[in-house]
Amino acid sequence: MLPVASVPNQGTAGEAGAHMVVCGDDGLAHRLAAELRGVYREQVTLVVPAGRGTVSPPVVGRARAVSAALLDRVVMAAVNRGSGTAGTSEPRGGERLIEAAEPTEAVLADAGVDRATALALVYDDDETNIRAALTARRLNPRLRLVLRLYNRRLGQHIEELLDQAAALAAADDTGADAEDASVTVLSDADTAAPALTAAAVAGTTKVVQTEGLMLRAVEHAPRPDGRTPSGLATLALLSAPGNDPAYADGSENSGEQGPQLLPDADTVRAARGRGTVVLEQVSYTGPSLPAGRGTGGVVPPFASLFSRRLRWSLAGLVACVVALAVTLAVVTGVHPLGALYLTLLDLFAINDPAKGERTGRQVLQLLSGLAGLLLLPLLIAAVLEALGTFRTASALRKPPRGLGGHIVLLGLGKIGTRVLTRLRELDVPVVCVESDPEARGMATARRLRVPVVLGDVTQEGVLEAAKIHRAYALLAVTSSDTTNLEAVLYARGVRPGLRAVLRVYDDDFATAVYRTLRAAHPHALTRSRSVTHLAAPAFAGAMHGRQILGAIPVERRVLLFAEMQVGRYPQLTGKTVADAFEPGLWRVLAVDAAGVEGEVSEAYVLRDEDRVVLAATRQGLARLSPARGRAPGPPSPARPPAGTGE
Repeated sequence: MLPVASVPNQGTAGEAGAHMVVCGDDGLAHRLAAELRGVYREQVTLVVPAGRGTVSPPVVGRARAVSAALLDRVVMAAVNRGSGTAGTSEPRGGERLIEAAEPTEAVLADAGVDRATALALVYDDDETNIRAALTARRLNPRLRLVLRLYNRRLGQHIEELLDQAAALAAADDTGADAEDASVTVLSDADTAAPALTAAAVAGTTKVVQTEGLMLRAVEHAPRPDGRTPSGLATLALLSAPGNDPAYADGSENSGEQGPQLLPDADTVRAARGRGTVVLEQVSYTGPSLPAGRGTGGVVPPFASLFSRRLRWSLAGLVACVVALAVTLAVVTGVHPLGALYLTLLDLFAINDPAKGERTGRQVLQLLSGLAGLLLLPLLIAAVLEALGTFRTASALRKPPRGLGGHIVLLGLGKIGTRVLTRLRELDVPVVCVESDPEARGMATARRLRVPVVLGDVTQEGVLEAAKIHRAYALLAVTSSDTTNLEAVLYARGVRPGLRAVLRVYDDDFATAVYRTLRAAHPHALTRSRSVTHLAAPAFAGAMHGRQILGAIPVERRVLLFAEMQVGRYPQLTGKTVADAFEPGLWRVLAVDAAGVEGEVSEAYVLRDEDRVVLAATRQGLARLSPARGRAPGPPSPARPPAGTGE
C-alpha cells in the first residue's frame, strides 16, 4: 500500500478558537465551505473577493437543509468597499464571511489564521495560493494547509518547502506538533478528470489506484435470479434497474428513490430489481501504448511523413529495380550483387553506354534509365511531404475525413486539458472544440496531435466540423452551464442517440436539465458531473488530515476512498475488519498489516500500527474523527510528494 504520513490531530468544533478558513474566488470555495459546515459541522470563515459573496452556494446535504441556511448567511454579508479594507460579517451559526480582493497578511490575520486548525487556499491562480500559503505559514507554523495548484511539479516543490518550514518551527517549539502542520497540494482538475473520462468512454471503469493495489467500481444491471454480482464488496444500490438514463440524476428531491451507498449484505439480498455498483480488484495486464502512437513527439512516426500514394509509388520503383537486377543476372550471367550494382549505375545514369554488348543488356540499360527518370520526381515529392509534415507538426490538425466513433470534447481549459490527456492515455480518438486560440490546452492538443476546431460551439457549423453526426459521445466541460446545455441540445438535434456528459455546477439546474432531456430523449444516455462537487470532498478530507485516494461518482452522489492509520481512530481500533463496517458510512476494503504476512481475513483485529483503505460517504468520513492525545503508534514511513493531486 502507499506509505503515507500519520493522520494529524484536529480540534473539535466546540473547542475555543477551533475553526477552519477557506479562501477562494470561484465556486469551489463556496462548495468547500458548505461541505465543512454541512457534513463536518465545522466553524468556517469564508474569504472571497468583493462581490463574490452573493454567489448562489451549492446544495450540500439536502436532508439537513444546510444550503438554505448557508444562503441566508451569505445574503447577510456586508461589503465595506469605501475604506479599501476587507468587509466582514458575522452571520448566525458562527460562520463568518470576509470580502477582500486578495488574501493579504492583514486579511488572513482578520480571518483568524493564527488560531485556525486548517486553511484551504483554492484561488484559481496558482501564484495567489502560493503567496498566501507562505504568509499563513509564517502567521501560524502549526496550521494545516491545503492548496489548490494546477502546476504539478511546482506543487511538489511547494509542498516540500512548506513541510520543511513546519518541521523547523516544530523543532524550535517543543509544544508544536509537526504532524498538525501537514501540507496537501491538490488539483480539482486532476480529481475530476477520471470521473468525466469514465462517464464519456464506453467500457471504461471507475478506478481508484494506490501503490500495489488497483480497485475499480463496475455497474451491474439487476440479475434475473436476484443474485449479487461477485466482487470484493457492493458499494451501492442504484436508484433504478440497470443504467436507465431516466434515473441518472439520483436527486434526493426528485421524488424517486436515490442510490444507497455502502449497503449491508441483508439490504443487498432484499433489494430486487435494482442495479449495483460492485468493487473489484484488478491488475493491469494489457499492452502498453505503442511508441509514437498518439504521442506526437518532436519526430513524427515514419508512416506520417509520406502519404500512402507516395509510399506505394516508392515501393513499386524498388520492385522494378529488383526485377531489372534479376533479369540482368539471368541474361548476362553476372553475379546477382554485381547485376544489382550495374542496374543502380544505369538507374542514376553514371554507367558507360552498353555499346557492342548483347541486345538484352542494352534493353535493360534503357529500362533502368527510364526508371531513373521516374525516381527524380518521387524523391522531390518525398522531400516536400516530409518538410510539410515537420512544419505542420506544431500546427492544429483538422478532423480527418471519414472519422467516426470519436469523442467531441468542448473546452480546453484546465479541466478540458486534463480530460484530453486522460482520453489520449486510453488511446480514444478525440476532436476538440475551443473558441479561444490561446486557451491553456492548445499546446497539449498540438503535442498530442489531436484535431481541434476553432470556433464558438453555439454557432452553426462548428459541431458539424467536429463530425458530431458520426461521434460516439459529446463531453462538454466549458465553464458555462448554459453553453454546455446548448451544445448538448444542438448535438441531440443532429444525433438523438448521442451519449452526452455535461459539466454542470448548480444541482437544481442539473435536475431540471435531466428531467427535460429524459422526456425529450428517453433512450439517450446523459450524465452530469460537477467539478466542484467531485473536488470539494477531497479538499475537505485533506483539511482534516486525511489522504483521499479518489472519488467515484454514483449517479449524483460521491463515494470517497481514503487511506488512514488505525491508531488515530477509535471507531476502528480493536475491531475486526467485519465489525469495522458501518452501513451507509464506511467500509474497510484493504488492510496493510504491519508484520503480518499474507492476506488478512474479516476476522482480523485491527491494530494501532495498521493502515486501511476505506470507502466512505461524506457523512461517514466526517464521523471518523481522530481522537486528540491518542498515541499514533510507531513512526510511519515518509509519504511521497502529493503535488500531482492524483
